[in-house]
Amino acid sequence: MSRIAFLGLGRMGQPMAGRVLGAGHVLSVWDALAERRQPLAQAGARAADSPAAAVAGAELVISMVADPLALESVFFGPGGAAPALGPAVLVLEMSTVGPGAVHDLAAGLGPDAQVVDAPVLGSLPEAEAGHLTIMVGASQANFERVAPVLAVMGTPRLVGGPGSGAALKLAVNLSLLGVATALGEAMALATSLGVEPGVAAEVISGSPWGALLRSRWGMIESGAFPPQLRMGLAVKDLSLIREAAEAAGVQVPVGRAALTWLESAQRRFGPDVDFAAVIAEIMRKS
Repeated sequence: MSRIAFLGLGRMGQPMAGRVLGAGHVLSVWDALAERRQPLAQAGARAADSPAAAVAGAELVISMVADPLALESVFFGPGGAAPALGPAVLVLEMSTVGPGAVHDLAAGLGPDAQVVDAPVLGSLPEAEAGHLTIMVGASQANFERVAPVLAVMGTPRLVGGPGSGAALKLAVNLSLLGVATALGEAMALATSLGVEPGVAAEVISGSPWGALLRSRWGMIESGAFPPQLRMGLAVKDLSLIREAAEAAGVQVPVGRAALTWLESAQRRFGPDVDFAAVIAEIMRKS
């Protein structure tokens, strides 16, 4: 598949689309913010004014958007991609939106739609270097169709049928965000019992589970949180996790507690800081 449309050029979408373009594919791009389209247009992509215009003639459509509402708007809103899709096009949904949104997208596109979910693990450096871990929910045949394109962005792995990639991404993020809040509580406990914060951070960071604190301690000390994973997206992910768990009848009390802490941190710091600000928030309030 050489004619590809990429919808959503945010922090992660921009470098991912750039790698697709750099691999020699004919690429059209769209983002709601026109200024995000320009770097790729200057590099040789066709910048489109709407999702529908971007997907015209495409063999593969990749979406990388913020949340389920954005995904619905991109495909089914005014100027949306859905009516403009060709009969044989394959949709590769790479956002973190949960399996429900993936199934809703496939249902909305109709019984003949070919939808593959492939959310990613990694942040901006991995996206730029093409080192993302990509969890793919698809049939074997569709996985083989998209694997060469995904390979320019990272390492794709087939994890199950349609919706499995989206489901596994929620599970992975539950572990990440649960660990972040547990680290915050551990730091709060240590300092409340008289341990100097730097000493506590050094020891906890050296533990097998301390890599997250080690990588973010400089942010916490400085009080500045340049985003790698934005707080607003972390809150969105935990909300999706809670909804998916309720639908499946699964108890996730750690996830609910983590969401409470992250919402508190978001109220204090705003949605655009790194999610590690939750550790500073827990230390402040405990």
